[in-house]
Amino acid sequence: MLVFAVVFIAPIVYSLYISLFRAQLVGDTQFVGFDNYVQAFTDAQFWSGVGRVSLFLVIQVPIMLGIAMVVALAIDSARLYGKDFLRIAVFMPYAVPAVVAALMWGFMYGPRFGLVGYVNDFFGWSLPNLLTPEWILLAIGNIVTWSFVGYNMLIFYSSLRTIPTSLYEAAELDGASQSHIIRHIKLPAIRGSIAVATIFSVIGSFQLFNEPSILQSIAPNAISTYFTPNLYAYNLSFSGQQYNYAAAVAIIMGVITMVVAYVVQLRGIRKDES
Repeated sequence: MLVFAVVFIAPIVYSLYISLFRAQLVGDTQFVGFDNYVQAFTDAQFWSGVGRVSLFLVIQVPIMLGIAMVVALAIDSARLYGKDFLRIAVFMPYAVPAVVAALMWGFMYGPRFGLVGYVNDFFGWSLPNLLTPEWILLAIGNIVTWSFVGYNMLIFYSSLRTIPTSLYEAAELDGASQSHIIRHIKLPAIRGSIAVATIFSVIGSFQLFNEPSILQSIAPNAISTYFTPNLYAYNLSFSGQQYNYAAAVAIIMGVITMVVAYVVQLRGIRKDES
């Protein structure tokens, strides 16, 4: 409890405290109450970042979890050859640090020096430049999906292994096909794991920072300082020296993340009860 209070509770309390102050151009830091929060709620750059990560969440999370579910179901079936190798191969990208993954993919995206450029030159194609404002969110989504499919696959696969095989045998005796077994036995049985993976993915989407931060050095014209709320708060704090306002932005994002995660959890509980 002491460690929890020091590393978790104390930073939150301190962030709440400094968010109520503002450094003045003339004079010392002054208490301003909730003025920083009012400013954040009217900050177009902040809300553009919120909208960007929300769009990222709506598109990327279902794709990532869908791929992870298909892989987990394939590995769980007794009809897949080399499933042990596939399980390790799919999980391995999760072991790659996010910074390394972003750098690796960033150079692969390069139209002049990367894999995209080599493919265009070799085949005479004109693949789109993913390091542009129009495509950069898709490029980041690909990196995150590549990194975390294995993590979510392992969650789903572990839950699938807890289902008694007697249920499958009984269903097959009743003439159920594999698709019926998946829909009526496997997916309902791991609904809790799906909810957990979804909550983790929602939190990760709102915390998006490493990938855009690294790609910003490779494609500065595609990623602005307010590309995501976390990147915006980071630049406010360390580049703009606006620690108080950055704390307010971070707290608002924390509340938004908790609310969305709670709604997802609540929907999962209601489905379980039904």
